Amino acid sequence: MEEQKRTKKNKSNKPAVRIDTLIGQQTHIKGDIEFSGGLRVDGNITGNINAINDIDSVLTLSEQGSITGDIRVPNMIINGTTKGNVYAVGHVELADKAKVKGNVYYRLLEMTVGSEVNGQLIRMSADDDGTLDLAHNIIDESKAFQLEQKANS
Repeated sequence: MEEQKRTKKNKSNKPAVRIDTLIGQQTHIKGDIEFSGGLRVDGNITGNINAINDIDSVLTLSEQGSITGDIRVPNMIINGTTKGNVYAVGHVELADKAKVKGNVYYRLLEMTVGSEVNGQLIRMSADDDGTLDLAHNIIDESKAFQLEQKANS
């Protein structure tokens, strides 16, 4: 009986939202971010966001938050502004204040009245794993460009 109650309460396929990392409202980050678990963004990020080694990772972008860059996270709840493409192998929820400027590649999409997408909504099937692959190119640091400062003579 108790198991039936639990099943009725959690009928949706939404992942449980857990916050491991919080980027506060007054925080501005420039650079790429890699995370696993739950990431909540109330501030501003300029750079790509990638979830690594965790198919249950969740990105939550609050109404005050903004991201400029591509997002590759399995599950996300967007209620702020994004400028860049969004890739999700799981669930994408666009809340009523969500503003996406870029394409959304998804398997499962939930849009609330008031959300907007200025780009294409592209539903991907299980056969399109290459596009939704969360892995990204790793730069060989031994071949990385290096700057040298010359002393004035």
